[in-house]
Amino acid sequence: MAKNIMLQGTMSNVGKSFLTAALCRIFRQDGYSVAPFKSQNMALNSFITPDGAEIGRAQALQAEAAGIEPSALMNPILLKPTTDVGSQVIVNGRVRGNMRAADYFRRKKELIPDIMTAYNELASQHDIIVIEGAGSPAELNLKADDIVNMGLAELVKSPVLLVGDIDRGGVFAQLIGTLELLENSERDKVKGLVVNKFRGDISLFHDGIDILEQRSRKKVAGVVPYIKCDIEDEDSLSDKLNSKSSEGVIDIAVIHLPKISNFTDFDVFGQYDGVSVRYVSKAAELGTPDMIIIPGTKSTIADMEWLRQSRLADRIKDCFKAGVPVFGICGGYQIMGRTISDTVGSECGGSISGLGLLDCATEFTAEKCQTQTKGRFCHIEGFFSCLSGAEFYGYEVHMGVTDDLGKALTTQGGSFFGNAAGCYVHGIFDSAEVSGRLVRALYQRRGLTYSGEAVDRRKYRNMQLDLLAYNVRKNLDMELIYRIIEEGV
Repeated sequence: MAKNIMLQGTMSNVGKSFLTAALCRIFRQDGYSVAPFKSQNMALNSFITPDGAEIGRAQALQAEAAGIEPSALMNPILLKPTTDVGSQVIVNGRVRGNMRAADYFRRKKELIPDIMTAYNELASQHDIIVIEGAGSPAELNLKADDIVNMGLAELVKSPVLLVGDIDRGGVFAQLIGTLELLENSERDKVKGLVVNKFRGDISLFHDGIDILEQRSRKKVAGVVPYIKCDIEDEDSLSDKLNSKSSEGVIDIAVIHLPKISNFTDFDVFGQYDGVSVRYVSKAAELGTPDMIIIPGTKSTIADMEWLRQSRLADRIKDCFKAGVPVFGICGGYQIMGRTISDTVGSECGGSISGLGLLDCATEFTAEKCQTQTKGRFCHIEGFFSCLSGAEFYGYEVHMGVTDDLGKALTTQGGSFFGNAAGCYVHGIFDSAEVSGRLVRALYQRRGLTYSGEAVDRRKYRNMQLDLLAYNVRKNLDMELIYRIIEEGV
């Protein structure tokens, strides 16, 4: 069986996911077979594995860092919020149903056998398992039924590194306060502290390390700087979603839907010089961009109603009439059609008229499409003719079935009309051929020429993972970490 180490945080968004990815890459570089594990994840950014299972996008990235195929074993429970008080519950990569938060919390301990089966199978295949916690282990009202932080550490007998985020301030209170709120048996599992996202001269924090070690009686395993590398963020806490202004030659506006999902679909454009991606949540912010993208959503009908109420629906249609190209992915594709109907209550129920930019209608069903896919763009007219014949890869994850009367966009479905296009494929822009053609066409539309090179997102992501691992290795006491893993709990 594999040895293990667990990263827990003092709060959400302290960088656990990135540090987990970094350790996976470091252990792989050191010759170990390694895999990530997160028992329960709540995120709208998901990924489809080669065998059609749905897991958190972060675990797929961590698997890539480890050099292995992603698997449902790495994330046996995924919660995808559909409302403020409810989520779609996915167990072992498949939908179990929608559940109110209160009902899920009452029943989640019933999922421990699923968690342990997944963990034990994963541990039988690898040398080291790097486990990621969620939120904070010191949420006192939730500790009794914990299956993702100290509760999981006890189940799998894992030592813990506690991570604090100095960039958000109060790192002493974060780390020492969290330890003080733990039970003695839980505190004993914490074998080291990590100060993450440090800006400036780390030598000025030497006294801080001494204070932390004296007050906590725990070793500081490292002070990791704020690393500038372009790696996909997991959820709605991402700083990318706060980008509101265009600083580039080309302005791509992504509609920031309330239940936006898989916004990593657009990270590829950040690789291109002169291209800005901004997220728009108000009609007054939209302006006249070079391209509008309507992303995926976990609540299509509710987000279409929000588009109406916010007047963004009218502004998108005005831009389209003015010649601005509009592309929709998954829920965004559904929103661009004539109607959306959810008679079976797959999401929030009801029906609504869409934007009417594409000649298609969507009916939600109880079955969920989960598949990796690849194909080729068909012969297209209008702005997106630049993509005709281009090959793409990606994945589909959606509940709806779309009856499309428009002209086919790709060999895997979707349609186009004028300068509007949409399909179900997440990651469709990731290939160098697709993103490169689009960027060049956007430049040409402005009477300019793009002279840079196109970069395949997968290759670029691997370069960024190496950069992350290099910087984390430099600033963590890896000798201590290997000793923690060897000694266990």
